[in-house]
Amino acid sequence: MPPEAWADLHVHTRWSDGTQDLPQLAERARRLGLAAVAVTDHDTVGADFTAPTLNLQGIEVICGVEVKAWVGKLKGEILGYFLRPGHPALEELFSWLRAARQERMRAMVDKCRALVGKPIALEEVQALAAGSLGRPHLAALLVRHGLASGFDDAFRRFLEEGAPCYVPLPRPTTRQAIAAIRAAGGVAALAHPAFLAVADWEKTLAQLAEEGLAAVEVHYPYESSRQPLRSNPAEVAAAVHKLGLIPTGGSDDHGPGSVKESLGAVKIPYELVDRLRSATT
Repeated sequence: MPPEAWADLHVHTRWSDGTQDLPQLAERARRLGLAAVAVTDHDTVGADFTAPTLNLQGIEVICGVEVKAWVGKLKGEILGYFLRPGHPALEELFSWLRAARQERMRAMVDKCRALVGKPIALEEVQALAAGSLGRPHLAALLVRHGLASGFDDAFRRFLEEGAPCYVPLPRPTTRQAIAAIRAAGGVAALAHPAFLAVADWEKTLAQLAEEGLAAVEVHYPYESSRQPLRSNPAEVAAAVHKLGLIPTGGSDDHGPGSVKESLGAVKIPYELVDRLRSATT
């Protein structure tokens, strides 16, 4: 790998709430000069993956996941990298999460139907999802029915937390999520930590490290996010350095025409990919 190789380790595809498939992602990554990307779809691993890494158009595509989990009493997310697809520990977790997402979406569709007075059906939302079912699929349906002008409008008026159709999603604990990732041969990282209101990052990350966390997403496009910062990214980075955790990073790209088209907006040196690979179980 050349010395100036770069990676984006937080990317979504059509298997959750992204708009691209793996070949399209690889082509975009190639054009941007990236050496590696990690596909971290929500609570699922796409059927395209047959190994912890794939080589597509000369791009290393890492099999990953982003699992919504309780970080203490806070709603957070755990990233996993270099997963063995189809591992029983992952499948057990994903099965529980699929059922939770299905029931949540059923409740959200019922709320939307009652609010707007149109016959929106759960089956219509399911038809838009190749894999993990999420709010962007319902947002797309609201736009299709002319009830919102776009994704941002659909979330703001109907689907974001506090909006009339929002329903919270059940989550596993970080210990459960990290255990499943490690059992599948992967390495676990905390996603976009500065969105969490944590008073003592060193204490919190030390506790997560005891559960098996090896990395933290230090580099993230906070400046372009709709979510407010609840912690200082510099304080998080300092705690990561002090504890000897691996500082990872990624753009959280969801593909062209999505809520976030940002591939390569954040990239990390490829040497950190090798460090993550070395931390796998």
